[in-house]
Amino acid sequence: MPRVTRVVVVGGGLGGMAVAARLAKLGHAVTLCEASDRLGGALRPVERDGFVWDGGAASTLLPAVLRDLFRKTGRPLERELHLVPLQPIREHRFTDGSRLALPGGSRAAQLRAFDGLGAGLGAAWAAYVAGLAVDWELVRRDYLERPYDPATADRAATVVLRRRLSLGRLVEQALPDERLRLVALHHVRAEGQDPARVPAWVGVWSYLEQRLGAATVPGGLSAVAAALERRLETRGVEVRLSTPVTRLLVDGGRARGVATAAEELASDATVVACDPSRFRALSRHVRRTTPVPAPTVVHLGVTGDLDLAHETVLHGGPDLVLHRGGSAPAGHAVLTVAAHRPPATSDLVDLLADRGIDLRERVVSRVDRSAGEVGAGGSPYGVAWEGRATVSRRLGPRTPIAGLFAAGAHATPGGGVPFVGLSAALVAQVVGPAPGR
Repeated sequence: MPRVTRVVVVGGGLGGMAVAARLAKLGHAVTLCEASDRLGGALRPVERDGFVWDGGAASTLLPAVLRDLFRKTGRPLERELHLVPLQPIREHRFTDGSRLALPGGSRAAQLRAFDGLGAGLGAAWAAYVAGLAVDWELVRRDYLERPYDPATADRAATVVLRRRLSLGRLVEQALPDERLRLVALHHVRAEGQDPARVPAWVGVWSYLEQRLGAATVPGGLSAVAAALERRLETRGVEVRLSTPVTRLLVDGGRARGVATAAEELASDATVVACDPSRFRALSRHVRRTTPVPAPTVVHLGVTGDLDLAHETVLHGGPDLVLHRGGSAPAGHAVLTVAAHRPPATSDLVDLLADRGIDLRERVVSRVDRSAGEVGAGGSPYGVAWEGRATVSRRLGPRTPIAGLFAAGAHATPGGGVPFVGLSAALVAQVVGPAPGR
């Protein structure tokens, strides 16, 4: 009878659940250990007073990543969830009073939208995005969709990944208007990253928005975590909640399992799908990386409806990122406001009112989460970009320890729903099917 290998996955966020489901479908006996009493990680919803808010991401690029995950682990995504395109992807509001509703999935629509900010700006934006097309194809093939190996990768892909040019510098050179530069840098600024330290190729985010758009799930993207939890049960994954892993068991340079407070779990392969720096066996391998600071967040339940896009960015000092992911009782609405390093004495609801969206008399429920609380289980954005070297300093899918692999926001290729999903696919490629499959 074929030998079924034992796999332990550490961490029950999106990355951990995705890799557990994939490896179980490949015939491995998988045990998933999650320190908290719930699965989902950054995708877990926040609930109070009948309101439900997305605790992390409220939309996703590259929905094909989620479709691939569900298709390769059982029933297709469409049998579990209803993904709907976002149109617009978000609205940007600038300090000069101008606004941009950013369309997704259409070059022509984006050209018209940017021309609304000023004659010729649409062409400038279209040229900037077009310049990222080659980077996307190279990085997609040799970094995102298969484990990167400079010995076998397209040499042009290696050139892109090792290029010194930062995204901040590229945007400064390519875009003539400050508002266009703010749009181009939004995704890295919203993560708390420094554009001067982010590689230029990371700008492919804008290319993906233009070509493929973004999507969400009615009622909240947290439904993805719930669907994956059901998928783990279908695939026979043993889930152990409230089971923090205290130590990685390494013998002779090879991972042999994990230790919890109660026992040791032997494994043929171990996947760390959380911040690897918490484990002594890996800490020295990631000492030259730092986690991205988490934002301060407030979740609001308000009376009446909100005349806001699914995501709205209020540019200024600091930027306020608003999203409407979640659900509310009849006659009410939900809103989440996030900001990186807001003034210590400021309340985000007051800052919101100062920017022209005064909800103070309409708030009936609120949940405040400090940056420390949001990032308590590890930064939801993973490892900070510190130039091109981060490509090699970030772990995953392999690690320097045989039999030990890395997935999730802290692993290759990085944070965000699609990239965390890709990290799980990369680990599954490396581990492969169980013997006899």
